[in-house]
Amino acid sequence: MSQIEVFINGHYYPKEDAKISVYDHGLLYGDGVFEGMRAYSGRVFRLQEHLIRLEESAAAILLTIPLSREELAEAVKDTLKRNNLQDAYIRLIVTRGAGSLGLDPARTSNPQVIIITDHIELYPRELYEQGLKIITASTIRNHPAALSPRIKSLNYLNNIMAKLEGRQAGCMEALMLNVRGEVAECTGDNIFIVRRGQLLTPPIDAGILEGITRNAVMELARNAGVTVRETTLTRHDVYVADECFLTGSAAEVIPVVEVDQRTIGTGSVGPVTRRLMQDFHQLVRSSNE
Repeated sequence: MSQIEVFINGHYYPKEDAKISVYDHGLLYGDGVFEGMRAYSGRVFRLQEHLIRLEESAAAILLTIPLSREELAEAVKDTLKRNNLQDAYIRLIVTRGAGSLGLDPARTSNPQVIIITDHIELYPRELYEQGLKIITASTIRNHPAALSPRIKSLNYLNNIMAKLEGRQAGCMEALMLNVRGEVAECTGDNIFIVRRGQLLTPPIDAGILEGITRNAVMELARNAGVTVRETTLTRHDVYVADECFLTGSAAEVIPVVEVDQRTIGTGSVGPVTRRLMQDFHQLVRSSNE
């Protein structure tokens, strides 16, 4: 396999030599934003939607991205080509840049734009057939009045703490509730349930990140004639669901068959989930972007 090279501010470096300052506020304080994207057959899935979300995240934290949307798009595509990758995961990062050891962002300069392209396998392939077992974490989502969950920032400690709980319980993913005790999302994925033929998912105001894959799956479901509702969900709703699955750029669409040691539906991948997995697989491989 050829050497992976990383894009940093217009230059390419072997991944072992791809470095930023230890004074960068992205490292010191999680002061930055990012997007995780997927490429299929050399095409980045919904690249423009990802770049718009990146811009919105940056605007929300008063971070100026030094490249235009068009320049970012070209840089992402060029990084894929340079690494000779057709099917890949892409991490696009913008940090505040190097500054002092203090919090003041006015003392930073030279924001860093970093693009990493590589292969990823978030879950073993057999789990897409057998389904995940997850637990509900005691760590709740950050209060939206403290930090908007719609900002995809570099500070993921909240999610990591919940992920650790899942790992300690022998699960690869964990469900997170919001401050009101409602279902929000998992540590890295949005959640859906199927109940009486309807597809249900928490609304934006439940404290979730509005996932690109989430939106794509909702479109696919509606196109298939499935009623889709964004509605408040509790753990009870998940426990009594007929089906459950997660969505994310890295995870794509993956079924869940057990939550908090409660079997979901029949304990196997349900028909709606399987249909949406197939439709999503077809969508990403036929996308023109």
